[in-house]
This record gives sequence, C-alpha cells and structure tokens, in this order.
Amino acid sequence: MRFLLEGDDGALIRGWVVPDDPTAISRVYVTVEGRRVAEVSAIHKDPTFIEYGWHSTGQCHFEVREDHIPGLAGIERLEIYDVDTNVLIHRRVPKAGLAKPKAVLINMHIRPETVIQTALFPHFKQSYFGIGRFPEEILLAMFDTDILLSCFMAGSIILPRYEGHFVQGNALTMLMLHDPYVEMASRLVWLRERADIANDPNQRWRLGQLAEAAAFTVDYDYTDVKSLKRLFRMMPEPAYHLLYNPYTRQLSTTQPDDRIIPANSIIAVEILSRVGIVGHRDYFEAFMATVFDRLKIDAPVPLPLPIANTTLELAERLRGLRFVREWVEFDTVLSDAVHASVSQNWRD
Repeated sequence: MRFLLEGDDGALIRGWVVPDDPTAISRVYVTVEGRRVAEVSAIHKDPTFIEYGWHSTGQCHFEVREDHIPGLAGIERLEIYDVDTNVLIHRRVPKAGLAKPKAVLINMHIRPETVIQTALFPHFKQSYFGIGRFPEEILLAMFDTDILLSCFMAGSIILPRYEGHFVQGNALTMLMLHDPYVEMASRLVWLRERADIANDPNQRWRLGQLAEAAAFTVDYDYTDVKSLKRLFRMMPEPAYHLLYNPYTRQLSTTQPDDRIIPANSIIAVEILSRVGIVGHRDYFEAFMATVFDRLKIDAPVPLPLPIANTTLELAERLRGLRFVREWVEFDTVLSDAVHASVSQNWRD
C-alpha cells in the first residue's frame, strides 16, 4: 500500500491511497474521538499511478468534506485510516503544545524502540511507525513534503539513501546504539523467535529473505559454545548480512546486502557525526532527556524496557568467542565512541 496526505484545510481533507490490489478502489474511514463516523471512497483518477504501474485505473484520490462529516472544520481531533489495512493516513489534533519539526527516529536495534515511540507519539500531529517497510516513493514524498510538519517517523532505514532528504526537509534525526554483542544476541534471539513462521509454508513469505536465516537457527543450541561456533561457520548469507557489523551496514551502505569493507567504518563515523541526536542504550535517560529538550517537550523521561536475561547471557557468551570480534569490529568502534562521548557529556 502507498499513501500520502495532500492537505487538511479544515473543511476539506485531501490525500490518496494506492491499495495493494491494483483493481480496487481505495477507501478510508474517519474516526472522531475514537468513534468511527464515516467511510469515504476515492473519487478522482490520476494517470500517474497507471504510468507507474501502481494501479489499473488510478482512482485513488479521496476527499473528506463537510457533507461527509457535518462540522468537519470545527472538529479538533480526528483520524483517517485505510479501510483494508487500518494504517493511519492522517491525524488531526489541537496545535497547542505540539512539537513543531519533522523528527525521524532511525531504529538501529532489531526491535522497534517502542518506549521512545510511545513517549513521543502524543506530542506530534502525525506519527508513522515501521517506515522501513514503506515503499521508497512514499518515504521520499514524506521526507520532502512541506505539509508534514509536527511529524514523527520511526523505523529501520539505511541512512545514506535518505540523509540528503532529511537535510532538505529540516528533519531532526535521532538514533541510539546498543552494545554490539547485545545487539548480535538480540538478533539471534529475534531469528529464533521467528523459526516457526519460517517453517510454516503459509507464513514463510512474511520474513522475506530472512526466512532461511530464521529456520536455520533451530538446529543450534545458543547455550553451547561449540554449537555457536558451528552456527557461525555454516550460517546462510541472509543471516550473515543481518549479523555482520549491522550498525556500520546501516550507516554506510545503500543496499542491505552490500559488502562491508574497512572503508565503510570511516563512512559510518562521518554519517553518524551528522545525525542530530545520537545516544547509547546504557544512557537511555540521557538520550530521552536530550530528545525532549530539543523538541521542547515537557514530560517525564521514560525508563527503558529491560533486556531479557537470556539475551544478556548470550551476549556475554558471544563476547568470549574470539572469532566473533571481527563480526562486531566496526560496530564496536561506533559504540565505544558514542558511549565515551555520552558518558563524558552527561557527567559534565
């Protein structure tokens, strides 16, 4: 699905949604204070969508008007969702007290930073999570548009592909690093948790190329050093791309399966230096305090979710394996530099 808001003028809200089914007419529904009040189908056709091969008829533009919802212009809080997917298309809230800039949280951790997302959501007019799964055309439109002010976006994206658009759109970029061994352990646990999906023919597609990697993990014992050594020796390529210096990959490449060489470490450091706010998981509260300060948010600083003991134990086991060091060599440089900087600045 592809979508974009074109404008909210009070009495008229315009946008477009291209459904996954290229023959379907897109539909959105409107909620006011959590209550569903209207459903609106697309009425305008756009030949551009046909030219791009996105839709067979181009009938994807919608308008929400006063005749759909009486008193639309005076409603302070409403949300518009896609009917088929329940994806949030637009959110109208009172302007008072909202954070003004466009802010992008680049998730470096394998799991979304839900505590950060939950803490920031109430302070923005628009919020979009999981943007790493959005089509590139939509991401570029969201990054470049002047309409999406007071907009918070979060997800795992390869930074070099979009860095120029963040600068152009005056976006505040933010990211937080974990200890590289904890990150590797988290990724191994994440794969193991999805092994059942990978082995189910009806669900395997949900994991894409990582299905092979997830299924591969079931044959190995994470608590046994010899088994871990075999795992790393026999690992399929998709698992290698997920585990080998993932921070450096995300900060220095343009494709998720690009080869990592020493020069990438230098590129990663340069790009990291241009990110608006960089934090370390060991100083989570310092990171959140800085984010709130930059966004002028007056709210209690949240506490991080605890990392599971099994993950921390696996991280320490990995730390003791000499051959694993090259798998985190470049990421360790990044993590150590950020950790030292944050610890010094926060102490001062």
